[in-house]
Amino acid sequence: MRVTIRDLSEMKHQGEKIVMLTAYDYTSAKILEEVGIPIMLVGDSVGGAVLGYDSTVPVTMAEMLHHIKAVVRGTHKAHIVGDMPFLTYQVDVVEAIHNAGRILQEGGAQSVKLEGGRHVAETVRRIVEAGIPVMGHIGFTPQSVNQIGADLVQGESLDAAMGLIKDAK
Repeated sequence: MRVTIRDLSEMKHQGEKIVMLTAYDYTSAKILEEVGIPIMLVGDSVGGAVLGYDSTVPVTMAEMLHHIKAVVRGTHKAHIVGDMPFLTYQVDVVEAIHNAGRILQEGGAQSVKLEGGRHVAETVRRIVEAGIPVMGHIGFTPQSVNQIGADLVQGESLDAAMGLIKDAK
């Protein structure tokens, strides 16, 4: 049986360290499963790590689904988190829910991950209301590389740090 959101919540409540690693394919997922990794992220970082892109921006939903399916096939216990690629949740909430649903329904993941804080909070709320667990990602957000200009450290100034805290909340 796969690790569930309830299992992860209990692990946190018990003060247990929760390890999550990234996997992009069947073989690496099988290895991580064998050593007992409870959560695996199939990240859009597959663009640079596997597909040869210079950022995460070109990664498509079809490419993500391909890699998510491979990781799911290599596991039976780990909770699989599928990353929502650029422009699959930013356009509108209905499209975001649809795409998040595809990651669970077609890909076989148990949760989705998306970047952003306050500006995507309503989208996150609606995806969760649709029954889809969401893992947020704030701070350095690679999908924003064209907006921020580079892989920059985030939260260095007091205002920026306070913004990150507001995003987290």
